[in-house]
Amino acid sequence: MKNIIYVLFALVLFPLSAIAGEESETVVDFGPSQALVIETQGGPVTLQVEFADNDEERARGLMFRTVLADEAGMLFDFEGPRQVNMWMKNTLIKLDMIFIDEHGRVISIARNARPKSLRSIPSGGLAAAVLEIGGGRARALGINRGDLVRHEMFGNAIVAQEDAAKDLPGTANAPKRAPE
Repeated sequence: MKNIIYVLFALVLFPLSAIAGEESETVVDFGPSQALVIETQGGPVTLQVEFADNDEERARGLMFRTVLADEAGMLFDFEGPRQVNMWMKNTLIKLDMIFIDEHGRVISIARNARPKSLRSIPSGGLAAAVLEIGGGRARALGINRGDLVRHEMFGNAIVAQEDAAKDLPGTANAPKRAPE
């Protein structure tokens, strides 16, 4: 009986480890990083993000990364608003997940998501995108629900990054916008 259990255990674990090994060796090219600006109450925050806009890139995300720079992240484009559920499978670092609507407004934030967790993390509303940044960074940067995220995918990108500092609500020096 003990031998049967060992055989069954091996039959289950071997294929799973083979799949995990293949997955970790797959290289996904997200292209060059892109600027993203978040308008917070404390002022604009600029991040450099990788952009995941197809199924392969969204499935891979930040899996198997051991570090993520403080001013870096990944923006997932879900091609329109919907209920989004994320997880941390094969993700080795804590992340903050910022759920964003189709206009670029933050609708919810899942803070310090636990590495390797298979627990579903829901958007809490209709999200068109998710921004993943290092665990604890949303709080450190002052990112909150209702903040505006500027990026090409929302049609509200700031043309010149140096204008981001001027782009505060109520200022007369609003930056030039990308054509819609």
